[in-house]
Amino acid sequence: MSAFEDETGTILKGLDPESGEMVLDTVRQLKKRLLTRERILEFDKKEIFPEETIREILGPDIGLQLLFIPEEYGGMGGGARDCCALTREVSKICLGISTSFFAIHLGADPLLGGGTDAQKEKWLGAVAEGDTIVAYAVTEPGAGSNVAAIKTKAEPVSDDAGEITGYKINGTKQFISNGGYVDFITLLAKTPEGPSFFVVEKGTEGFILGKAEEKHGIRASNTASLLFEDVFVPVENLIGGVPGRGLKQANKVFGYTRLMVAAMALGAGEAAISIAIPYARERIQFGAPLSEKQGYTHKLIVPNAVRLEAAVAYMDEVALRLDSGEEDLQVEGSIAKLFATDAAIRTADDAMQALGGYGYISEFEVEKIRRDVKITSIYEGTSEIQQSIISTFRWKKTRKTKGEFYMDICSEMEQSETGDVGCRFYGLSAKMLNDTIMLVHENKLTRNQYIMFLLADMMTHVEVGASMARRAITLAESDDPSAEHIKTMSRIFANDVAQLVGQNMLKILMGSGVFDQKTVSEFMETVSYYELMGSCRNIIKDMDKVADILFER
Repeated sequence: MSAFEDETGTILKGLDPESGEMVLDTVRQLKKRLLTRERILEFDKKEIFPEETIREILGPDIGLQLLFIPEEYGGMGGGARDCCALTREVSKICLGISTSFFAIHLGADPLLGGGTDAQKEKWLGAVAEGDTIVAYAVTEPGAGSNVAAIKTKAEPVSDDAGEITGYKINGTKQFISNGGYVDFITLLAKTPEGPSFFVVEKGTEGFILGKAEEKHGIRASNTASLLFEDVFVPVENLIGGVPGRGLKQANKVFGYTRLMVAAMALGAGEAAISIAIPYARERIQFGAPLSEKQGYTHKLIVPNAVRLEAAVAYMDEVALRLDSGEEDLQVEGSIAKLFATDAAIRTADDAMQALGGYGYISEFEVEKIRRDVKITSIYEGTSEIQQSIISTFRWKKTRKTKGEFYMDICSEMEQSETGDVGCRFYGLSAKMLNDTIMLVHENKLTRNQYIMFLLADMMTHVEVGASMARRAITLAESDDPSAEHIKTMSRIFANDVAQLVGQNMLKILMGSGVFDQKTVSEFMETVSYYELMGSCRNIIKDMDKVADILFER
């Protein structure tokens, strides 16, 4: 396994920083040759899946897929931070291309997490060699995020001695990225013991590739249905060799794969804002460039730059935890995906608005990015699925720890020695969230899905905010040149967190109809509501500072 020791002496999975930067440089070179702006726009306009280009990227001269394959199977053994960085960089070029590449990674995940040594040697080795396109075949017409509802069946086939020699598969899969061009897929199907993953190779009799879907965005990726009519696969293709482990294998990687979708969204959002910022410097309106006007900078650019920076801080923190050996970060993956995809969609939408009429024209790219990025809030589990996961698991954790989980964040923020990154308001928000969860539980309001969604948004913002504060503090303590910029952004985001937490708390208490005005007023006093609303003090001045840096004023 590839690993290195960081400056603190911690052993981390993945590439050393220099090797990681070389991989990113390779991606940047692709933008000059294989993935030029002109070609990307053509792929989008004509809905072209650039199979030859994808295969060249996978080939021996480039081999980007080697990053996520372990060294023992011919790869580079990159860690979560490496894969996030690569995914983010490719997504800056084109989210459709990134989706196709991510689908290969996703398709390999059941093998990476649950395959036998022989299976890894065979199929991961084939991916490492290049020219192998893979797909992850789980979603069905009636089963999306609820993978337990799949209907595709894999019935065991036995020989005369009663030994199982293989499985006969029947069913349909829907919305499969790379589905029309695969060399093999990892398929989830129901066996008598429960859902199980299988490898199904192209050309297997009865395995039918459906036509490509016409899509709103990510048109450079292929999305197709797959049909299975008495498809026989040998028992050696049962991933892990033991049936009934499919759901466990799928859930095992959700924290990781949803983090990758967060990285995809971030790349797209960063691409959009990188178009809007230089446009503002050049576009003159009423005698001055747009970059000088607060109505432009403070509404359409600065808030989005702050949210993207917060998303990066959280994504990096979770990736570091994974590379340090932590497992079962499913909730963290959901938080990363929910927050980053929402931030990126808002950024792309505002970038279109920022360009005015030009934002609606295809050659300026932002309308394509806006169409593309919407999918990140849908695939790998919709935003609503993420809200359900976050609220349910964090509610249970809060109760199990008797409130310590979020009060620990509150204490951490209160004890911070760096007092100008918004820690006071992050801490107050964490306490308000904790007390609101307890109140919701005591009044049996957890059965109300909308209230749980409101809690999920509060939980997400508090946890992302804590990561933003930690990043700002770390940079300040190391005298990093970007420290003041990130500290200012952290103060702005602390206001975002405080306002959302306060607003959602009121929606829950006053909107549920359960609490009288006296109870609401007393609760607001207990959680320091009016103190929390002071988070907006000097916010416009801080936005001025961020705008000065972003627009080089």
